[in-house]
Order: sequence, then C-alpha cells, then structure tokens
Amino acid sequence: MAFVQFSKISLAFADRDILTDVSLNLASGARSALAGANGAGKSTLMKVIAGEMAPDSGDRAVQKGSRVSYLPQSGIVHRGKTLREEMEAAYKAALDLLSRMEDIGGELEKSGAVKDEARIAILLEEHRRLGEEVERSGYYERKQRITMTLEGLGFSSDDLERSVEEFSGGWQMRIALAKVLLESPDILLLDEPTNYLDIEARFWLESWLQSFAGGYLIVSHDRYFLDVTINEVYELFQGRLKRYAGNYTAYETAHAVELESLLKRYAEQQEEIARAEELIRRFRYKASKAAMVQERVKKLEKMERIEIPESLKKMRIRFPDPPHAGKVAVSVAELGKSYGKRRIFSNLDLTIDSGEKLVVVGRNGAGKTTLLRILAGVDPDFEGDMQYGTGIAAGYFSQDAAERFNDPLSVLECMEAEAPTPLVPKVRDMLGSFLFRGDDVYKSVSVLSGGEKSRLALLKMLLKPMNLLILDEPTNHLDIQSKDILMDVLGSYAGTVIFVSHDRSFMEGLSTKTLEMSNGGVRLFYGNYGYYLEKTAEEAPETNRQNMGKQTESEGEPQQTAKARREEDKRRQAALRRRRRLEEDALAVIESLEHEKRRLEGELGKPEVYSNGEKARAAQTKLADVVCQIEVKTKEWEEIAATVN
Repeated sequence: MAFVQFSKISLAFADRDILTDVSLNLASGARSALAGANGAGKSTLMKVIAGEMAPDSGDRAVQKGSRVSYLPQSGIVHRGKTLREEMEAAYKAALDLLSRMEDIGGELEKSGAVKDEARIAILLEEHRRLGEEVERSGYYERKQRITMTLEGLGFSSDDLERSVEEFSGGWQMRIALAKVLLESPDILLLDEPTNYLDIEARFWLESWLQSFAGGYLIVSHDRYFLDVTINEVYELFQGRLKRYAGNYTAYETAHAVELESLLKRYAEQQEEIARAEELIRRFRYKASKAAMVQERVKKLEKMERIEIPESLKKMRIRFPDPPHAGKVAVSVAELGKSYGKRRIFSNLDLTIDSGEKLVVVGRNGAGKTTLLRILAGVDPDFEGDMQYGTGIAAGYFSQDAAERFNDPLSVLECMEAEAPTPLVPKVRDMLGSFLFRGDDVYKSVSVLSGGEKSRLALLKMLLKPMNLLILDEPTNHLDIQSKDILMDVLGSYAGTVIFVSHDRSFMEGLSTKTLEMSNGGVRLFYGNYGYYLEKTAEEAPETNRQNMGKQTESEGEPQQTAKARREEDKRRQAALRRRRRLEEDALAVIESLEHEKRRLEGELGKPEVYSNGEKARAAQTKLADVVCQIEVKTKEWEEIAATVN
C-alpha cells in the first residue's frame, strides 16, 4: 500500500513555531481534510508533505514507487503549449516508464545473446512490473481521460487547441487541477481546489474524488464539499496536529463540545490569575507577606496559560438596519442582453419582492454576472426595462472589487472612516470576522493581496445602510467561520439580497428563492437552493425520456409520431404555465390574508377594542376566520407547488 508518513516534524520561521512534533500518515484510501485558522500553517504543512519544503527536524518516509501530486492554492501559470499538450504532460511519469521499458528491451537482447538466464528473469520481471504501472496510469486511455477531465472542469472541446497563455488566472488553476488529477497519483494533496470552480465543476470533482482509489488530503473552505468527500479531519493549531474522525460537520460538533469545556476552564483560570494578581498588588510591599507574594509570582510564571483558538471563536456582529422600502425591490420586463452577435438572454420578466434572499444559478456563460450588473445599475446597455421599487438603495459587490480598492490608509483607518458613528467601536470585531486579525488591521490597503482587498471591499459595502444587496461571489475569499458569520448577518438582514455563489452550504443556508438561468431564459423556484436541486432531480427522468424521443426522431422516427410528441410537449408546457399562474394567484391571496391577519392582530391590541367585549369578540371571530382561510389556501398552494418547477 502506498503511503507518506511523518514523525515528529518541526518547522519554525524566525521565532515563530509553525509545526511542532507533527506526526501524520497518509495512505491509499485516506479521505482527509486539513483544518485550522488562516495563518495556522496549513499550506506550509502541505508543502512539507509534498516534499517541496524541508522541515527543521523529524522524519519523512515515502514508500518506494509512491507518487505524490500537489496542487498549491494559487500562483501557477502555464506557458508555451496548447491545452492538449499541457494535459499530455501529465503523463510524463508514464513516458519515463515506457522509456525504461525500451531500455530493458535492449538489455534483454544483450542478455539473450550471452544466454544469461538469471539476468533475463530479473529484466522480464521488471519489464512486467513497469508495464502494469503504465497500465494503471491510464496512459493508453489518456485521450478519453483528458476529454472527460477537461469537460468536468468546465472546458469545451474548442479549448483543446488554444494556447494556455490565453486562459485567465482562475482557468490557469483549473488547468493545474486537471493535470494533477490526470497524473493518477497514489497520494493527492489539494490546497483550496474549489476556489476557482463553479458549482457544476465542484459536483464533478466531488464525484471524481469519491471514486479515486488513492488517498488524499484537502484544504478547503467549502463545508458541503468536505462533508461529501472526507471521513477524517486534522486540525492544525499552534503548530500541533490533532485528528478528528468523521466528516467536517462531525468535526465542528466535536469542536463545539471542546469549546464549551475550554471556555469554562479559561474563565476559571482567568479568575485564578485575577485573584493572584490582586494579592500580589495588595501585599507586594509588606515584609511579612514577602514569601507568600513570591510564591504567587512564581506560580503565575509557571502557569500554562489557556488560549482560545481563533478558529473556535464565534463572533456575532450586526450591520446597519436597512432603510424602509416598498413591497417590490426590483422588477424587469422584456429584459435582453447581447455581446455583439452573442445573445445572453432575452424577454426576461421578473419581480423580486423586498426581503427576498434570491440565489441566481446556471452554468458558466448563462449570464448570471451580466444579470447582476444590470440589476445593480452598473451595465446600462440592455434591452427592455429595469426599475427599482420605492425607497430602494442598492449596493453591489463584484468579483473584481479588489481592482478598484487602492486606499493609502490603513485597513483600520479605512473602515473607521466608512463606518456610521455607532459602529466605530465595533470595527475591530468586524474586521476580525473578515480575517483581518492582530496587526493585519494596520496594513496599508494598497499593499493587500487581491483576496484581502475583496474581503475589505465586501465589509466596506456592508457598513452602509442599504436595502438591496447584489452580491457576485461574496464568499470566494472567506474561510468557513467567516462565511457562517456573513450568512448569519445576511440571514437576519431585513433587506433584499440577490446573489451568486458557488458554495453550496452558503447557497442553501441563505436563499429563500432560486432563479435558474439557462438557454437564454429563466425559471423562478419558490424555495431555497436545496429545494431547487430536489425539483430539478425530479425532472431528470422526464428530461431523459424527452432526449430519447429526440434521438429516435433523428434516427428515423415516423413523422406522424414525432408530430404527436411535439403536440404533447406543447400541451404539457401549456399545463405547466397554467399551474404556475395558479401558484402565483394562490401566493397573492395568502399574502393578502396575512396582511389582514396582521391588521386584525393590531386591532385587538388597541385599548378601545380589547376593553370592549363586543368589539373584541367580533375582531377575534374575524381573525379566526382569516387564520382558517390562510391554512386552507396554504394547503392549496402546497398542492399546486408540488406540480410546478
């Protein structure tokens, strides 16, 4: 069995211990994640495991013949080849094996000439072993494997002959990911592999990892991705490594128990320290108490202080309340957009109510970012009409927000200048929740990395009182704890949120409705992203049957049968449109009844009503009738909704 094993690995940078007596064993079949706060040393440990960085001390053992492939978090740029040639380079190890097999063939000829049977047996055995390794590498099926891998990661067949220099930074990292997957290693090390993947590519990678025969260690800030791909978590904290069995959610559950115990011990220790320091202050200058004071001082010096890991802290922050707005946040009618001859979408009609949390989904190129830019007022070049509702103040966060952020002030000064007066004392906590901790807040904004600037731009936008937030990939540069904080903030936010994300946990946790963009059109689903997935999964068998029908027709299905099938499709679509109208009507009635219910409840709260028995009874009777109507209408809506989408 292939393995990489470490024993008592230590590494320090200047006076800071990064790794302290770390021991780890990764073998074939390992399904592991590496967790820890930003700056804990996760990427450093990955480099040590990959053999790209030498530790100061400790032992590293790799079974002979074991192949380890490593994908760093960023920074890979490919040059000088086409995409196809770059993928072929993933099989360099197999080519080396084939070259060695050719050499052995030459040696066999020489050994046969001198009839060295012992030597011939050794060479034949090595030739056989090398041949099996080449077979396992997938070299002979490389064309199919390359096509499948590139398609899974979002490339098209037209990309194969493109020069790799033509691809942007995010696509460069997809190329690097494709290469390490095609290398078919025994041990795979992936540092943030999902950072540049859309939701479809993430699903594909999940499936690939689940069927991978080797072992892997992953660093990721995508909770759902980890939950479905790993069965153990190693946490790196203060240079030490601790193992937790189970997926990431199990790890978080165990952490919650640990945190409760840790906080209790921390509080007890702080009380003990406070008592000792008070005694020292009171009796420091009394000769009769000198021995006692010295004893307390020595005890404090020897005490092992309990620290609260940053990754375990649960911050609760609140942003400004949004200004009051009307019922409708934004509406579009017959909206269309083209880039030259390329049509993105057309005849798009949509109304988004205030308070909704709408996630926009669809494959790359479906127009998600384009739609958000139009809704944000950033792109005025479109067809049709787009209107904000009464009192709407919109804020927009884009994927390229970092490029426009070059403030000469420090991070802290920049945020304090933007924050409303009541929030100024809380700016440090807010910065901490967005991963600006310790001395990071004194860095000049101009020297921050792209990811740091993106986080700061998002926080800067949230400090302003707005009632419509349009967010394009707000979670890209946040860790799991920061995503949870952002989701809590946005979930309790009374305004409207329209967002695009590739983090499934964030999408499911925040969204209340889902807008699907595909084939130039849209469909609105009255439920969160999880509901959307359930509904589209139910559609899959029907879609497959329709596709089979199309294939049969193209292969020579009788014209009359094909015509009948098309007519049936038309009737089905018409029935679906009718059900959607019924669903919208039912929702409108429910909303009206809910408004009446709130009005009657308000009436019952008035002194002139609740103090008058006759008026109170009349209002209660009306209220009971409205509640009954809401229950009946809600049941009707649920029955209709079950047949829609």
